[in-house]
Amino acid sequence: MKKILFAFGAALCIFAGCSQPKKADPALPVSGIDPAKFDSTINNIPVKLYVLKSGDMEACITNYGGRLVSLMVPDKNGKPTDVVLGYDNLKQYADREHSPSDFGASIGRYANRINKGKITVDGKEIQLPINDNGHCLHGGPTGWQYQVYEASQPNDSTLILTMHSPDGDNNFPGNVTAVVTYKALKDNTLDITFEATTDKRTVINMTNHAYFNLNGNPAKAAENQVLYINADNFTPSAATYMTTGEVLPVEGTPMDFRKPRALSETINDTAFEQIKNAGGYDHNWCLNTKGDVNTVAASLYSPDSGIELDVYTNEPGIQVYTGNFLGTNVPGKHGVLYPKHASVCLESQKYPDSPNKEQFASPWLDPGQKYLSRQIFKFKVKK
Repeated sequence: MKKILFAFGAALCIFAGCSQPKKADPALPVSGIDPAKFDSTINNIPVKLYVLKSGDMEACITNYGGRLVSLMVPDKNGKPTDVVLGYDNLKQYADREHSPSDFGASIGRYANRINKGKITVDGKEIQLPINDNGHCLHGGPTGWQYQVYEASQPNDSTLILTMHSPDGDNNFPGNVTAVVTYKALKDNTLDITFEATTDKRTVINMTNHAYFNLNGNPAKAAENQVLYINADNFTPSAATYMTTGEVLPVEGTPMDFRKPRALSETINDTAFEQIKNAGGYDHNWCLNTKGDVNTVAASLYSPDSGIELDVYTNEPGIQVYTGNFLGTNVPGKHGVLYPKHASVCLESQKYPDSPNKEQFASPWLDPGQKYLSRQIFKFKVKK
């Protein structure tokens, strides 16, 4: 997901460059990302690049949007491989006019789309910002992915990011305090926890928006990646990417990933209307996991690198987005141009437009309640 083209009017004090990092410099992280290119201040909050390490895993995260900038895991030959797309400097992340993206972001308040940007709270209709095909996407034009989280790093493997979102932030009700905790575990697992509280009834639906390319070569389309989704049903979308409210079976359709198969088999099947409208996959699957965080919700595998990713979540749905809006000739990390379908996003979530569809799991959060969402990415190697 997608295109957010609104200008961000916050005052920026950014001095990061866009040149390729010196990977040979032992002072840099394994990814070659230069932390100095993220040192800045936005809206009077310091912005930095934080490095988490545990076992063979290294994660670089910036508190600008709570973004996962790089994620290094070993391939089948033991070579450290960056498995996520993104930029290698703060300037590009913040320059939304020329390099719009949600690469690696901690999305809030509401991941995915809300129909026509309308929600009803205590009988009162609230108009949210419209920023995508007539709908509100990812919390609006200045959602949390375009704001700065307060950051603390208690140890080498943990980063805690806090967002204080005021009542009326993008017209959402309630003063909300949200906390995103990244933990790098020794078994090559990145464990992300989202928590939130509010003083007024509101909607919360957070996720991480990492763009995964497990091949080790993001300059090429990644349609060879093998996808598995533990879901018998999905929620179809109309031409504007808005869910219709239906829940349909995947059986007999290109939406069926209950047996692992390469994306290339169906991703360009424009005879299937859902794929034609999205230019690939950009849909929510209804997970069979019933909130069990110990059961695999989805998997992604690269036959090139041997890297396999298992995703676990307590959420009812997962949005799979295949980088359909990539291919813009905007350079990513180390100057690489990412083509269309260069990645797969696996976003655990409530179903899209759940505030307006009572048949879907509720995204509502009331005072005295605590929102808790888990998104776990576990990597292993097949040789």
